[in-house]
Amino acid sequence: MGRPQRAVAGGRSGRGAAPDRRAGRARPRAAGPAAGQLPGAGRLPGPADRLQQRLLPLHGLLGCAVTTSELGTTAGSEVAAAARELLAALALEPAGRVTASVYETGRLVTHAPWLTGHDRRLAYLLGSQRRDGGWGAPGGYALVPTASAVEALLTTLRAGGDEVSSPAELAAAAGRGLAALDGWLADGLPLPDTPAADLIVPALVERIDAHLEWFDERPGTGPDGWAGRRLPPVDRRRLDGLGALLASGRPVPQKLQHAFEVLGPAARGRPDVAPVAGAVGASPAATAAWVGDTPDGADPVVRAYLAEAVRPHGGPVPCCTPITVFERAWTLSSLARAGVPVRPAPKLVAELAGALGPQGTPTGPGLPADADTTSVTLYALARLGHPVDPASLLRYDVGSHFCTWRGEDGRSVTTNAHVLEALGWHARHTPAGAARYGDRVTALAGWLREQQRPDGRWADRWHASPYYATSCAVLALTGYAPAELAGPAVDRAVDWVVATQRPDGSWGRWSGTVEETAYALHVLLGTDRPARPGVPEAARRGLHQLATMDGRRDDPPLWHDKDLYAPVLIVRAAVLAARQLALTRSDLLGRGGAALDAPAPDKSMIRSA
Repeated sequence: MGRPQRAVAGGRSGRGAAPDRRAGRARPRAAGPAAGQLPGAGRLPGPADRLQQRLLPLHGLLGCAVTTSELGTTAGSEVAAAARELLAALALEPAGRVTASVYETGRLVTHAPWLTGHDRRLAYLLGSQRRDGGWGAPGGYALVPTASAVEALLTTLRAGGDEVSSPAELAAAAGRGLAALDGWLADGLPLPDTPAADLIVPALVERIDAHLEWFDERPGTGPDGWAGRRLPPVDRRRLDGLGALLASGRPVPQKLQHAFEVLGPAARGRPDVAPVAGAVGASPAATAAWVGDTPDGADPVVRAYLAEAVRPHGGPVPCCTPITVFERAWTLSSLARAGVPVRPAPKLVAELAGALGPQGTPTGPGLPADADTTSVTLYALARLGHPVDPASLLRYDVGSHFCTWRGEDGRSVTTNAHVLEALGWHARHTPAGAARYGDRVTALAGWLREQQRPDGRWADRWHASPYYATSCAVLALTGYAPAELAGPAVDRAVDWVVATQRPDGSWGRWSGTVEETAYALHVLLGTDRPARPGVPEAARRGLHQLATMDGRRDDPPLWHDKDLYAPVLIVRAAVLAARQLALTRSDLLGRGGAALDAPAPDKSMIRSA
């Protein structure tokens, strides 16, 4: 993704709700109509309802169990049909479909209590708290969302509660979150390499401690057990460096604007920040912080952006919106690379090409252009028969590899894999490209091979799962690297994927997921290497489990932003690409792909048309 930025002030910068068992209090739904609720009796489904029906797995569409062997070529036509519906979704929801973020939602609770959906945002925070008191994914990934949720609950508690939750309920939830944070910070739980985490956590700890001081002066009003206590100290060097930078009169760097809310009240109305298409850094939280806690006099375009940001989930918001170019580029490139026979509408292709400028393209309004979004956009256009010269990528060439953006602190495997595909296509298919980019393609393939871990996997800073990074690297090397460079690295990756398959046939970092299983299948089925030991059986088991899991909506988000998120249609495209690859690998799987029984449909997900 074109990446909310990480580096600031000389440092690093950026990219299942538990059921509510509290009795006696009615609570609004924490999500809007697209969150899986069936239409009421006598009501026709809206566009999102009908779209969900069309994006169901094949067995869900037919309402009965099927096998690929029985369907024969029907399986291929159904993949193509599902892909066409996916393209329709890109046009139906141009802002993109992204899961809600605990972190971002908590920031809106604090900065924009006036914005519609405030009660639903609070309900979302309370309903998604884990049993251990934290929020979010395991390990260090919990620090940012938990700090945001705790600070938001304390802000609301100081204001006297709300119509949804009593002060006692808010204090209890905040107390559980404080206990979790206290333990993690005392133990030195490391922060993951997510955008602005080293700014967000110290900024929120400072605000939480200020709340605790306020409650100390009003005994009995705060969380139990926290009188006179503060959170353990955290590393503030990046945050203090940012403060010194701004105190000197220098403007807010563009790459900080996605996390602009870390400035707190100082963010309101800063004249050196200008919203783009109503958004500051393509972030609802950054935009809300710029508007402030009262909307009087706010630009109508900015207010419209915030209203649109809360609409899809009915209150909770994603970390980044819109993601139009990012979503379209990744979706189209996944389908085209796998050979799914689709033909996007000319308008969609033209809009994607129109997003490119001399510096490439960003993920969203107000973000800098970056090599990742630019390269995937270029590759998608080339595969669709509308190639654009990739010269804009050369500004990101730092010699050994390509940076995601100028001044990046670190390096990304997946960005460079995507650059390899974009340059590699032009080097192979155009005479000018061969002369201009051929040597760079070979060198970049060598760099990518050097980043492989000893066990055969790759890892990356833009995704929590090594299966995504490994899939990106394997497909790029297979497609465009010299065979002598690609072969041994690809073989090691295939062996790693086979070795890490779960007993049920799935793959995943924390648990087996649809998304990660699709990426693993890309590695097993998307290469032209001779079959490695165990590959046919692993692929068959993986495809069976993919069909079993497909359609469920409780997988954890895995993509890096300020909080982890899932770009829903991009993940769906990865699944369809895996199915398409299976149809083309009779050498591994037998005639017609894998003859696997699909599970019986989940009746609760089938909606009337």
